[in-house]
Amino acid sequence: MRIPFLSIFITSPFEGLMEHAERVKECAWVFQQAMECYVAEKCVRFEEFRTEVDKLEHEADAVKRRIRGHLPKGTLLTVDKFQLFRYLREQDSVLDSVQDALDWLSYRPIGGIPKPLEKDVLLLVDSVIEPIEVLSQMVMEAKRYFESFSEKQRVVVKNIIRKLRRFEHESDHYEEAIKKKVFAGEFDPVAVFHMIRLAEIIGAIADHAENAGDMMRAMVAK
Repeated sequence: MRIPFLSIFITSPFEGLMEHAERVKECAWVFQQAMECYVAEKCVRFEEFRTEVDKLEHEADAVKRRIRGHLPKGTLLTVDKFQLFRYLREQDSVLDSVQDALDWLSYRPIGGIPKPLEKDVLLLVDSVIEPIEVLSQMVMEAKRYFESFSEKQRVVVKNIIRKLRRFEHESDHYEEAIKKKVFAGEFDPVAVFHMIRLAEIIGAIADHAENAGDMMRAMVAK
């Protein structure tokens, strides 16, 4: 008979993962506002949004350290501890990529995105927000699975992982569209480099979300 996962712990490590995922989701909302602000040109709150992302990243790092500190050597887990840590690393990398995107934007003045590319950039941003929001749902459903080991609940988690893969594929499409427009347009070399790198950094947000899903798939695998 399998021992229920949470009976082994005073506190489930998935509680910490959920708290961390919520910080990442909060960061996504701020990121979306920051990007819309930057494109709007007249917005004066970009640095305020960027500072808020830095604050949330700092809080998420504290949660990450707490999770690692509460899983000492020899702790009994029904999932591989290193898989758990790899999942946490990918979820944390989502937030790092958000922070990197805003830092990269800050190197150029507000309105540094060429007009012909503004819509495409916002579409790319929207495409990476959805997978970030799905992460917290996935962790919550995974926690329920490890409480019950219900096959039905396992299927719920796997369906969410498939959704993450679909979102990542969509974001790849928008990232590729930006790159094609950049090289097809008549932009100065600095703008070309800036936009290509920006598209890659934003696209990496969805990549890390998908990677987190892959790590979760390994944890719930029989």
